[in-house]
Amino acid sequence: MSAAATRPTTVGILGLGSIGRSHAAALAALARDGADVRLVAASGGSAEALRGAGWPDARHVTPTDLLTGGVPDVVAVATPSGRHAADAVAALDAGADVVVEKPLATTTDDATRVLEVAAARRRRVYPIAQRRLEAQHVAIRRLFDDGELGTLLLGEVLVPWRRDVAYYDAAPWRREMPAGGSLMNQGLHSVDLLSWFLGPVASVTAQTAVLGDGGPAEDSAVVTLRATAGALGIVATSTATPPGDPARLTLRTTRGVIELAHTDIVRWDVDGVPRPNASSEVAAGSNDPAAIGIAGHMQAWHDVLDARRAGREARVRAVDGWRTVALIDAAYRSAATGRRVDLPLPPVAA
Repeated sequence: MSAAATRPTTVGILGLGSIGRSHAAALAALARDGADVRLVAASGGSAEALRGAGWPDARHVTPTDLLTGGVPDVVAVATPSGRHAADAVAALDAGADVVVEKPLATTTDDATRVLEVAAARRRRVYPIAQRRLEAQHVAIRRLFDDGELGTLLLGEVLVPWRRDVAYYDAAPWRREMPAGGSLMNQGLHSVDLLSWFLGPVASVTAQTAVLGDGGPAEDSAVVTLRATAGALGIVATSTATPPGDPARLTLRTTRGVIELAHTDIVRWDVDGVPRPNASSEVAAGSNDPAAIGIAGHMQAWHDVLDARRAGREARVRAVDGWRTVALIDAAYRSAATGRRVDLPLPPVAA
């Protein structure tokens, strides 16, 4: 057994804002439950926030210090979304594997760069897409894979959330495109789920608008998708719709209809197939981003740590993060041009 396999996995966090603190708290909870992991350093935020997240002995350092000398095994990138790709590349160049908070990047080109650098450095990229790991989604995907649900014909996503002026004013990047748009920021996890069920997406069309307290970044978007396999999809996201309701996902197949409201299966009309007895205790952030909690990040980190220990591929792969970024990037280009946009193939590095 190698020395690396017998010592704790060391982690550093770039960015100790609200999401960075969620990563730190999730790691602390896993460590209390017996996970062999140790947060050794974090940048951004404050030393007090680091202690409050459960790591009083971790060093509070600059980003440069975190990536030089004694680089952690894994660096979590939790900086503002527009910096994710550059920070991930810097960590990869420093010799670390990276866990990248959503989105992996904000453009297809930047996402491709992350995967290419990881391949060149022989490092791993773990995108955060924790909703794929929730029990109800895993159960439904397994039924699709086993042929029990027939062929998916139409997928529908609705994310009617609400964010006020104070939310946007608290962080200027939330008003900037593409990072701050409702599709890239609030809607990404639902888009990722839909694309997971649809399979690779071939083309999109889209329209965007500022209808509430967002702007200049769009705060409302509508997208149509055509999957390579032939199915169609519809996505609508907004942060301008009070009071803010849980995201909904509807899957219409040759066998029937499945509808979920956040984590709850609210409709199961599939003849001859029992409804899965599966759910997740993950809070919704439809009108309060602070309500989301750390359960999803605990699941994501548990899988990353287990994958590293077992020498297996993580359940959310680097190419999965790339595909979701490419889809949203294509939607924004369609909205800007008024034309259908075809999605590129993943890079060879994927």
